[in-house]
Amino acid sequence: MKLFTLMFFSLSQQEKEQQFIAYIWVDVSWFDEFISWDPTELCGISSVSIPAKSVWTPDLTIAEMTEKDKAAQSPYLIIMNNGRVWLRNDMVVVSSCKMQVFKFPFDTQRCNLTFKSVIHSDNQMRLEQLSADKGIEKWSLEMMKTQSEWIFKNMTYIKETVDNFGVNQSTIVYTITMKRRSVLYIINFILPIVLFLFLDLASFLISDSGGEKLSFKVTVLLAVTVMQLILNEILPSTSEKIPLIAMYCIGTFGLMMLSLLETILVMYLMEKDSASQNRETDKGRCLSEDCEDKPCKGKFHKCLQAASSYHDLSP
Repeated sequence: MKLFTLMFFSLSQQEKEQQFIAYIWVDVSWFDEFISWDPTELCGISSVSIPAKSVWTPDLTIAEMTEKDKAAQSPYLIIMNNGRVWLRNDMVVVSSCKMQVFKFPFDTQRCNLTFKSVIHSDNQMRLEQLSADKGIEKWSLEMMKTQSEWIFKNMTYIKETVDNFGVNQSTIVYTITMKRRSVLYIINFILPIVLFLFLDLASFLISDSGGEKLSFKVTVLLAVTVMQLILNEILPSTSEKIPLIAMYCIGTFGLMMLSLLETILVMYLMEKDSASQNRETDKGRCLSEDCEDKPCKGKFHKCLQAASSYHDLSP
């Protein structure tokens, strides 16, 4: 088999599972040396369509595929009078792809699709690309139906021979480059966290006399915590580096936590100062003139009562 063409129709990725999902067309063409005829002897027929199961077809597979292809296989193929066989199949490819999410959501991802034979060596089956990189990119962009949150940038391929369990096999590795659409993440995630930080800073204008300021800060802090939980559901846990957006959330959370601790400390000091002032006020009242006369008057009345009792007992 010597001719091979790949076109993309839709692209998507799942960061949490680190999967790359693509809907593609695969055009495969090869020469069958046992099939040929003269069109002049058969009413000028130069090509026929026959069931795909009637002749030999290559056992192609994708090394990165993690799920079975769910698309219906083409039931027919075309055979030319010179022995060339042409087969087109639709494929829904769910493959593994290691995501680099350090710059999320401004990241660019590159995923590979490696086509090879299941059992045939490079001496029995040799894969070659029919079209150039630019031609495949142009066809893919023209036929692209949906790109989800990803923008298809370019696609390159390399032909190489790899050692697969002691058997040298011919492979074609396609590298698909995609850029994420970051607008929705900016509006729905990054911007709300900035607004929460501004709200926390604006809470310094609230009076410290009541508990409204403290409860407001706690509410804003819980809102940022919810945003962090949403981010944890998006990003994979196997990332080698901490994403910048995660450090951004942690930094914002830390600043708001320091602000909350500062509010608690200020309210504690104000309460302590108020209690101290109340004790000084009570002490000042006890030292006033009215408070000093009351004990003396009590002693004077006791002296008069004692004198009266003594006068009554005397002869």
